[in-house]
Amino acid sequence: MSGLAAQATTLAAVPGGDAVPRHVAIIMDGNGRWAKARHLPRFAGHKAGVEAVRRVTRAARALGIEALTLYAFSSENWRRPEAEIGDLMGLLRLFICSDIDEMVRENVRLRVIGDHGRFAPDLVKLVDDAVARTARNSGPLLVIALNYGAQTELAAVARRLAEEAQAGQLDPATIDCDLIERRLDTDGLPPLDLLIRTSGEQRLSNFLLWQAAYAELLFVETLWPDFDAAALAAAVAAFGQRQRRYGGL
Repeated sequence: MSGLAAQATTLAAVPGGDAVPRHVAIIMDGNGRWAKARHLPRFAGHKAGVEAVRRVTRAARALGIEALTLYAFSSENWRRPEAEIGDLMGLLRLFICSDIDEMVRENVRLRVIGDHGRFAPDLVKLVDDAVARTARNSGPLLVIALNYGAQTELAAVARRLAEEAQAGQLDPATIDCDLIERRLDTDGLPPLDLLIRTSGEQRLSNFLLWQAAYAELLFVETLWPDFDAAALAAAVAAFGQRQRRYGGL
């Protein structure tokens, strides 16, 4: 039995509901606290967080999740010290270079949301090349949010619609929820079913605000570097036990 198949068997054995969310998003929080608790530099926490990304993306494939969206770098993260931003960019480079072959081999499609064009030109090219290499894959989606902020996303949509209406290209009366969703960064992704935040914090931090309107929210105490396949399986099991009414009875 292959490693991935064995993992799928293990995950399937976790008790709970049998409904698997199509689209899961994760706010990966707690790298700094994980490092501090071990008297390590913050970089060590971020590096351990990358290992958690690998574990969780593989577990998501084993569980049959169609799309996994990870909040890797928010538009507010530019406020962090320059050295820490440099460390994060270096780890992003390392992750792409180390894992792109596996994504191609496992039929994973890589997609980026947010404005990663603000990154260094070599990193922008690295990200764009990785997305292009997986563009024809037909398997699960790994979506990385880079320089992403939901309020900026929504403001950009509103601005484009206003410009089109002013130019006579759009009738304002036709603007509805479906049209707005088609203009979001997440256009074409399955509806967001489950949003997880690690580390015990209970807020969305400007992440997928529109998309999370009817998502199930799950806040767990586990720090991100400790989040693993079993933790994801437990989250999926908890999702399967929820009753989603969408405003009905």
